[in-house]
Amino acid sequence: MTFPRKELGARGEEIAVRYLKNRGYRILERNYRIKLGEIDIIAEQGGDLVFIEVKTRSDSLFGSPFDSVTVPKQMQLSKVALEYIGKRGWHNRPARFDVVGVQLKAANAARSLGAKVELMQNAFDLCYGIE
Repeated sequence: MTFPRKELGARGEEIAVRYLKNRGYRILERNYRIKLGEIDIIAEQGGDLVFIEVKTRSDSLFGSPFDSVTVPKQMQLSKVALEYIGKRGWHNRPARFDVVGVQLKAANAARSLGAKVELMQNAFDLCYGIE
């Protein structure tokens, strides 16, 4: 029996938050959602505003967690980040996009045992334009 996707994603985000906090990130928002899309985690680290996409996998059938952060996904995240920055008037604040990949062993996904967590800082630049 497979672990339901929504629960798998939530489990991965919990693991990612703990991982990030242990590395000095201060979590500002989780699951920031507007019409344009959602950003999993918004945090601060070392004076930077950090927009974080979390990708969780229980197997490698569809590649690594990082493979799914495609250019269209980057564009969507960029639009949401720009809205977030604009809403707060933080136009001159340094910002970046990080991606956290969480690989859970399928047999232990419900308990988060054996999770492998990888962080890709500055995973991509602000993306706009034609897809």
